[in-house]
Parts: sequence; C-alpha cells; structure tokens
Amino acid sequence: MLMLLAAGGSLALMLGALAFQHIGGLPPCKLCIWQRYPHVVAIALGAVALRFGNAAVAWLGALAALATAAVGAYHTGVERGWWEGPTTCTSGPIGGLSTDELFDQIMNAPLVRCDEVPWEMFGLSMASWNMVISLVLMGLWIAAARKPA
Repeated sequence: MLMLLAAGGSLALMLGALAFQHIGGLPPCKLCIWQRYPHVVAIALGAVALRFGNAAVAWLGALAALATAAVGAYHTGVERGWWEGPTTCTSGPIGGLSTDELFDQIMNAPLVRCDEVPWEMFGLSMASWNMVISLVLMGLWIAAARKPA
C-alpha cells in the first residue's frame, strides 16, 4: 500500500508538471526535464510493486525519489544563484531542414532558462516543491521497505 501511495505521488507530480507545461504554457527547462525521469522510474516501480511488492522494489523507489529530490535541490540552487547551472542546451535533429526552416525553428523555440523562476508558491519554486515532496515520497518508499513482510 505504501509503495502504491509513493508511486501515486510521483504520478501526481508528473501530471502536475505536464499540466503546467501544456495547459499553463510553462515549457520546462533542462533541469525540469531531468527531474521527471526518476518520477517515471518510480511510477514504473509502483506498477512492479503490484506484482512483486518486496523490499528491493521499495528501496529502488526510495533511490528514484532521492534522485529527483537531488536534482530539485540542485535546480533550486541554480534558481537562487547559489551556483551555476548547466551551460549546454539541447535541440531536436536538424537533418533535412532548409536554412529558412532551421531559422524558423530556432526563432520559434521557447527560451527557457534554468536560473529563472516562472512560478512559485509560498516562496518555493516548482523545483523546490519537487524536492520537498520527493523527500516525503522517499520516506514512504523507505517505510515500505522496512515494513515487515
């Protein structure tokens, strides 16, 4: 039950992130995307827990929650100017595009910076909230791992 609750928390965070992106019009930055990967793993582990709900699955879930919390902490530091963020950016494939099409793609791409806070609540950014909630989810995974069989 605890593993499903923790995986459900990751699912809720992912749905929230996708809602901010697709409904709220807030495209994610590189660090926002990095925070999503461990949540996807935790969701998959929740599905695995339905069949093989053992301590090993729970410890992997705790690791996934810790990973996303760590990226959220790093992202929070970047937003607050405590340290620099990544200097690289990514793009889609450009093969087969004319010069004009490539220029249009570049000009229409949203510029999303990791060091700017597009939304906050109670003084915490989305990255900070992800960190806090993911630490709570990690606690649920650990509680599930330590629960007697």
